[in-house]
Amino acid sequence: MQMPAKAKGYKGIGMEGPIARWYAANTGKDLGVFTAEARKMAASLAPGAAVLEVAPGPGYFAIELARAGNFRITGLDISETFVDIASQNAAAAGVAIELRRGDAAHMPFEDDTFDAIFCRAAFKNFSEPVPALREMYRVLKPGGRATIIDLRKDVSKEAIDAEVASLKQSPLSAFVTKWTFRLMLTRRAYTRGEFVDFIRQTDFTKSDIEETRTGFEISLVK
Repeated sequence: MQMPAKAKGYKGIGMEGPIARWYAANTGKDLGVFTAEARKMAASLAPGAAVLEVAPGPGYFAIELARAGNFRITGLDISETFVDIASQNAAAAGVAIELRRGDAAHMPFEDDTFDAIFCRAAFKNFSEPVPALREMYRVLKPGGRATIIDLRKDVSKEAIDAEVASLKQSPLSAFVTKWTFRLMLTRRAYTRGEFVDFIRQTDFTKSDIEETRTGFEISLVK
């Protein structure tokens, strides 16, 4: 018997207005991680592949992916501010990305639309994690892959400190980021067991969960 989908109310600060702009400014100071992730995905895609980024935020990964190859890229974000910021960033970069506002648990796309899905540092904030995974499955083409990169609940203080240090922020921004991790983000993050349970409630039959310094990289194949 299939278990009911888990849901949770979002209790963090909404990523709109000044908060979204602060996040965009700080994450945009070092684009190396987005470039590396984009090149890794690009190497696995055929020319012309359709890619969906769920919760692209300022759009840095999507822009780097567009620069890495000839792909049809769409971004879906619940934040109107982020859709505006990402649209402006894409236009400034001279790349074509379709950016839409919408809910990860109720995607405005047809079945079997995308060859690949990417979701970074956002899954823990979804109010309906299992429905979001089911939507990823639905809009993926057969054989398509969803990649989710996110924080894990048992991340150590030392790992957080090392991660923040790598972001090259000002002392004040680094302080705020560390406390955001400790007081908000880790409380919303999931354990490996919870992710396994979520995946079992979907139709994905091929999955892999790789542990990183601060989180998980999850691969799901339809």
